[in-house]
Amino acid sequence: MSTSIATLLLPEFEQEMGGVRRVLERIPTDKLTWKAHEKSNTIGWVANHLANIPSWVEGTIQADEWDIHPVGGEPVPSPAHEDIDAILEMFDANVALAKPLLAATDDETFAKPWSLLVQGEPMITSTKVGVVRTWVINHSIHHRGIMTVYLRLNDIPVPGLYGPSGDE
Repeated sequence: MSTSIATLLLPEFEQEMGGVRRVLERIPTDKLTWKAHEKSNTIGWVANHLANIPSWVEGTIQADEWDIHPVGGEPVPSPAHEDIDAILEMFDANVALAKPLLAATDDETFAKPWSLLVQGEPMITSTKVGVVRTWVINHSIHHRGIMTVYLRLNDIPVPGLYGPSGDE
């Protein structure tokens, strides 16, 4: 008997989301408008994005596509909370929703294709497990890494993620 995808994926999701939360907890609300460069996003944008990413599990598992700018419609808005407590609340709610969905998803569902659309045209098509691995877990790790640099540049202690940080 083989191990299910959900059984393998859930511990990694939980570990990485725990690291995201430790990073988000360090952000002071008065730094949300700070940006490293004129072409960079603000700390607040990255924090809201990190808090929103786990919500993508629901749409990936429960639908076969997502049009982020439907024909004749408006683009899907990004969350823009202006307070770290609201960002943490959104993150916690999204993780709490994602975990049981991941745990309950069978291998057949994970193997189905899923597409990200813009104006009805596919931008990305992958298996649902591929979307969760790449666009939820790995994407969170990517933006969490950016946030740790932003913390360092603002003299905010960086939490350890895969062992102690230079601040611990």
